[in-house]
Amino acid sequence: MRLFMTAALGSLPLLGAASAGASDDAAAPVTAIHCGHLIDTQAGKLMGESTVVIRAQRIESVASGRQAPAGSTQIDLPNETCLPGLIDSHTHLTMEFSPTYYSDKFRWNTADYAVRSTVYARRTLLAGFTTVRNVGDIANESVALRNAINAGILVGPRMFTAGLAIGSTGGHADWSNGYRSDLAGDPGIVQGIINNADDAVKAVRLHYKNGDDLIKIMPSGGVLDESASGDNPQLTLDEIRAVVATAHDYGFTVAAHAHGAEAIRRAVIGGVDSIEHGTFMNDEDMKLMKEHGTWYVPTLIAGDFVAAKAKVPGYFPPQVAAKAAAIGPLILATAGRAYKAGVKIAFGTDAAVYPHGQNAHEFELMVQAGMPPMFVLQAATTHAAQLLKRDKDLGCLCAGKFADVIAVPGNPLDDISLMKHVSFVMKDGVLYKRDGNAVIAAERATGAAAAAGTPADF
Repeated sequence: MRLFMTAALGSLPLLGAASAGASDDAAAPVTAIHCGHLIDTQAGKLMGESTVVIRAQRIESVASGRQAPAGSTQIDLPNETCLPGLIDSHTHLTMEFSPTYYSDKFRWNTADYAVRSTVYARRTLLAGFTTVRNVGDIANESVALRNAINAGILVGPRMFTAGLAIGSTGGHADWSNGYRSDLAGDPGIVQGIINNADDAVKAVRLHYKNGDDLIKIMPSGGVLDESASGDNPQLTLDEIRAVVATAHDYGFTVAAHAHGAEAIRRAVIGGVDSIEHGTFMNDEDMKLMKEHGTWYVPTLIAGDFVAAKAKVPGYFPPQVAAKAAAIGPLILATAGRAYKAGVKIAFGTDAAVYPHGQNAHEFELMVQAGMPPMFVLQAATTHAAQLLKRDKDLGCLCAGKFADVIAVPGNPLDDISLMKHVSFVMKDGVLYKRDGNAVIAAERATGAAAAAGTPADF
């Protein structure tokens, strides 16, 4: 059951009530949001003045003009453009890179990462991202974060998490790369490290046991681990096929971190649902992705960020800096070619590589890569919902969908940078931000709603 929460906004009543059935929904408070403009992400159109009517957690109707049921609470956003809540398909909410990241690993416990994740989750939601796909953590702690958000204990986006990524010994998923031998040990299946198809099957089943929502594999080298290569193939085709077949049996989708062309080829042939990063994707890879219906999640902001930080002495260890300088600048051009080739693209940023809450810079980079503004907004809404296989509930401001609504001041189709200035955030019918300020807090621990009056300090 969802926590009853009170908005710290003088005239607004409770916007998000628990729903125990159709009769409860019928009696739930109704809210009408009057938008100066509205972006229909399904049709790819900018609409004029529109009203979004919300009952409990769901959108009841969307109509042109100013219309509101009798007795409904009304929210006026006359100078703003309303959009569906944004979806970031590639995040790591329980970590964040910094110059001390590589030494922090020897000092911090899992609890340290978990506590910090509560701040990262709030920043992400307030930036307008009401749903995220979390594709890798430290020790499955993202499941606890997801559960706490779902229970109303913490404020954050709706999460679908992969828990630990799956990779090979010495590969991008092997957290012991760079450790001295007595600390490195020999990570195995429990730590997400596999070395044959049988290991792959057990690793996926362990993720099911641990309560994860999807699977993340590492078939190629990566930039930010302390191994030598950023793009070499690191899983065999048999291993990938074993992961995918088992994952699909359990209802999981499979995301594949892959920079190198051969790793991308293997992952696509092996049946993964999405390619993440895809830096060295070639024409053959793109053709295969179109044939297999494989999604591409570019994470342009990650490439842009690491390329810049590679120039800062001491920010990364030397071997990481070298890979960042070589790989980071290439992703933008790859994404532009993939768009022109007709590869399916979903929005994702690799949040944690850069500071959480800055996700919307990805929109600017996607436009810079040659994608139209409407397309990049669809990538973060309808496309991302399809990738998550949650398009029945997410992705557009449509009747029956979850009441995830955001707004920006002005028209983002004219100026995509406005996506960095989200002024209004509602998730599941609960208001979290208005006029650029956080307006609600939740206190599940005491069993009471947060006190109304002063906006919460997020």
